[in-house]
Amino acid sequence: MIAMTVVTGILIVISFLFDREKTIAGIKKGWMQFMKILPTLLSVIIIISVVLHFISNEVLMDYLGAKAGWGAYLSAAILGSISILPGFIAYPLSGILVHSGVSLSVIAVFITTLKMVGILTIPIEKKYFGLKTAIIRNTLSFFGAIIVGGIMAFIYYLI
Repeated sequence: MIAMTVVTGILIVISFLFDREKTIAGIKKGWMQFMKILPTLLSVIIIISVVLHFISNEVLMDYLGAKAGWGAYLSAAILGSISILPGFIAYPLSGILVHSGVSLSVIAVFITTLKMVGILTIPIEKKYFGLKTAIIRNTLSFFGAIIVGGIMAFIYYLI
């Protein structure tokens, strides 16, 4: 994180030396974008914190931990399939889950289904692509995510 901050600072100084107006305009635009997403980001982080406060680590590990076996992959796939979270929320949440003891392969299933499977968006897909296509795409993505998690677990086991 520190290295990224230093590199960003250096690049901003270089950009400022080449074109002050564009750099200042870019910083203002970036700040405005940040301020737009800040309320959403904070509210989701607060909700996640409250939910994780009430869900004990034991319950979390029962469904997503190593003791759950393949059930952890299925639980992660179902949670990812019914969630609608933007990436800037999903990745920090995944980091919290990893620190709680959830394996990276289970997190891979969660994020893959989160981004590729949309149970709640099937009505929209149905409108544009037809119900059959929406169901086939979501089903293949669901099982593909579980396969990705299995491959991740195998590779992680080899390392």
